[in-house]
Amino acid sequence: MLARDVMTAPVFVVAPDATVAHARNLMVRHKISRILVMDGDTLRGIITKKDIAYRMRQGEPAWRHRPLDRIPVGALMTQHPVTVAPDTGIKTIARAFVEKIISSVPVVDDGNVTGIVTKTDLMKSALVRQLDCPVKDVMEDVSKVNLHHSLDHVITVMRERHDKVLVMEDDGVPAGIITETNLAFYASEPKFSGSAGKEVIITRHRTAAGQSRQGLLAVALVTAGDVMTSPVITTPPETLLPDAIALMEKHHVNSLVVMEHDTVSGIIKRDDIIKEVAK
Repeated sequence: MLARDVMTAPVFVVAPDATVAHARNLMVRHKISRILVMDGDTLRGIITKKDIAYRMRQGEPAWRHRPLDRIPVGALMTQHPVTVAPDTGIKTIARAFVEKIISSVPVVDDGNVTGIVTKTDLMKSALVRQLDCPVKDVMEDVSKVNLHHSLDHVITVMRERHDKVLVMEDDGVPAGIITETNLAFYASEPKFSGSAGKEVIITRHRTAAGQSRQGLLAVALVTAGDVMTSPVITTPPETLLPDAIALMEKHHVNSLVVMEHDTVSGIIKRDDIIKEVAK
C-alpha cells in the first residue's frame, strides 16, 4: 500500500496569523488532531494537539503575556514538516513516524499538498491487520500520576516521555487516562482567571441582618482528575493485536491499559502497533 491509498484528503489548513483558538475550533468541529499551516499555496508548517497541549503549563511565556487562544499558530507550529510523495510505501512512512517521533506527514505531489497521512490512516493498512502477536509482546511501561497531581506536573511527565499518562487513585486503582487531546481541548478555567492556587477575597451573600461579609477562598489548581478521561479501557496481556485493535475502535481510543490480576502491567498503544509495522 502507498500513501495515496490511505491518505486523508482534502486537508484542513490555516494561515500563519490565524489564532490558536481558530485552529482548536477546527480540530474540535472536524474531529482532527492537526492542521496544516499554509501561506497561500506554500506549506509553512503544521500545528497539532501536542503543540497546543504542551503549552498549557501556567509557567509558559504564552500564559504570562496573553491567553493561549490569542497566539498566532505561526508561533506554535512545527516548521518545515516531513513530507512524502503519493507513491511512498506504508512501511517507509511508519519508519518515519518512529524514527522522527512524528504523527503525520503531508503528501506533496509536484509541490502541491494533496493529502495527509496520520497514524489513524496507517491503522487502516492491511499490514496492521496482519499482526497477530499478543499485546504483552509489544506493550510498554506506562507513566503514572496521582489523581491530585497538578496540570503542570502532568505536562512535565508527558513531555519527558512524549506520551500519555495513567491517572491513579490513592489506593493504586486506575482512575483515568490523560492524552494530548485532554490537554489541548480542556476548556474549563479557574473561575478567577490567573488566581489558581492562590487565596482570593470574595464577597459573600448578605446575612439576614443585611450585612455583607468578605472571606478568603482558596482556588484549587487544575489537577489530573480535572482533565482525565474515565473509565480506563483495559485488556489482559494475552489479547491478540487484532482483538486489541478492534477494542480500540469500539471505544474510539488509541490505547489500552494492560491489566493482569488487578495490577497494571503496561499499556498497548497505536504507536506500539505502528512500530511493529515499521520493522
